[in-house]
Amino acid sequence: MNETFLTRVSQHTEKMSEAELYLIRYIRENLNTIPKISIVRLSEDANVSTATIVRTMKKLGYNGFTDFKIRLKDENDQNPNFSIIEQVDEEIKDAILKNEQEVMRTIEMLNSGLIEDTVQKIRHSKRVILFARGFSELIAKEMEVKLQLLNKYAELHDDPNIIRTKSKRLEEGDLVIFVSLNGYTEELVDAAKSCHQNDTSMIALTCNKNSPLASLAELTLTGYKSETSYFPDYEVRSRLPLQVISRILLDAYAIRAGKS
Repeated sequence: MNETFLTRVSQHTEKMSEAELYLIRYIRENLNTIPKISIVRLSEDANVSTATIVRTMKKLGYNGFTDFKIRLKDENDQNPNFSIIEQVDEEIKDAILKNEQEVMRTIEMLNSGLIEDTVQKIRHSKRVILFARGFSELIAKEMEVKLQLLNKYAELHDDPNIIRTKSKRLEEGDLVIFVSLNGYTEELVDAAKSCHQNDTSMIALTCNKNSPLASLAELTLTGYKSETSYFPDYEVRSRLPLQVISRILLDAYAIRAGKS
């Protein structure tokens, strides 16, 4: 549909409720402010629910409020108030591209032979012990649950003291899986050193192939980490590459376990 906003309004007025008609009048009277506000702000300023806004936009043939603003920008490309829409749209596209690159480049870095070796390590281990810290714990927790669902003994530890102690008391046939974005987490490196001394098999899921953790592990699955962070003041970088690795690994394990 290439109709302008006003054309769409004239074509669909009869389908609108009183609240929706009121919202349209508010938008028409405050058109220059629309590019600068969010759906929540519009909801507050116009005193209507966000559901009413979404419903109105869909009745007018838009995919949502953001789509409506983008179409408005096309209709008012000479109005400087609407230039912010293009900027915000590009920023969102950059965020999407960042995540796409992390997924695609991580998949490209994975080797099917290495995945197979890792799967066999898990299959022939007596117990799988997962060590992780911070946001990586969420990925390790998913791995623990899925391995248990596949009837594989698995336990996760995220406390620094327990990780250090547990790594020194592992049994023959145990397999340790470390999940660490940068591979430098002190307690995880200490645990890996203990495992190395005791000849305990280790697998590392990381995004840093040159890290101490990667060098100590018997097998290392490495992902691609973008240098861009939208939280520069905090250590909360995306664990998406580790998520991709863990899911592929567990899918492969499920395939092999189903054929045993």
